[in-house]
Amino acid sequence: MMTKTFLATLLAATAMTGAASAAELMRCSHQLPPGHHIAEVVDRWAAEVETLSNGEIDVQVFGADSLVKANDNILAVARGEIECAFSLNFQWGKTLPLMNVTIGPYTMSSIEAWKKWPDSEAAAYLEGKLLDKGVKNIAWMFQTNVSVFTSKGKALTKPDDFKGIKMRGLGPAFDRGLTAMGASTVSLPGSEVYQALATGVIDAAVTDVAAAYSRRYYEVQDHMTVVPVLAAYLHGYVTPSWYDGLSDTQKAALDEAGKKAAGWAIEASEKASADAPKQLEEKGVTVHIATSEENEAFRAAMQPAFEEGFASETGEEGRELLALIAKIK
Repeated sequence: MMTKTFLATLLAATAMTGAASAAELMRCSHQLPPGHHIAEVVDRWAAEVETLSNGEIDVQVFGADSLVKANDNILAVARGEIECAFSLNFQWGKTLPLMNVTIGPYTMSSIEAWKKWPDSEAAAYLEGKLLDKGVKNIAWMFQTNVSVFTSKGKALTKPDDFKGIKMRGLGPAFDRGLTAMGASTVSLPGSEVYQALATGVIDAAVTDVAAAYSRRYYEVQDHMTVVPVLAAYLHGYVTPSWYDGLSDTQKAALDEAGKKAAGWAIEASEKASADAPKQLEEKGVTVHIATSEENEAFRAAMQPAFEEGFASETGEEGRELLALIAKIK
């Protein structure tokens, strides 16, 4: 015969098991390595979603390309093969070139603008375009407005230094700027750049200054020039039909967690950008902070080529988006 205490314990355990099994599974894929500052923000966001949803959403994060490869994330979510993924804006390439607006050379490097971004008309405009492409945006995570040109043997400090080198590009429009300086570009996901640099498949790269450290580029490149050449962001998105099936509580949890994560990402990115140059120097890298004159030379060489490419890829929609961005710059 069961005692009342044992029965109560059994019922409680059954209820907990039922609640756990009823939790909405949310598998989220991204490409960032565990030590990356934004990977840590994604983990914090996942925990916040579970807390705010009272455990109704079970968020499972798979980083470092461990579930789906970086270039396949968008299609996997759009098809409903996984519920969620995070991508860098330039990974949209020609599918949605509007997402590349912030990587225009020296276009949007203001932290104050990024603080306004999640609630801006520009962000809402892109969310509508993302939905047209089959994904529902749920989070904006600013990653960097401080980049590095990495190299081996000597620093890249002026446009002429790029002549004849092969480097990892970020997408058609941005790469026009690199080509204008004489470089040839190769398309590679972030997870493959280290190996390409190590084996000489490419000579140089452009990346977030903090990513240069977290991805250990210092092991295969010995010079890095710090430049505010582009602003990149990671954004989280889900399958629309999956999102539509959520309760109001679950949707509210995603909304609130996304807004909090946007703030966390800015804080983490500012700290990472400030710490990374010294960390790289401690690993033996010769770090050069580009002067205002050097930045102006890069801007003059790269910006017209980017603007031409962005205009040809995006047309009237691109002009509309740039006008909206101008409101928060």
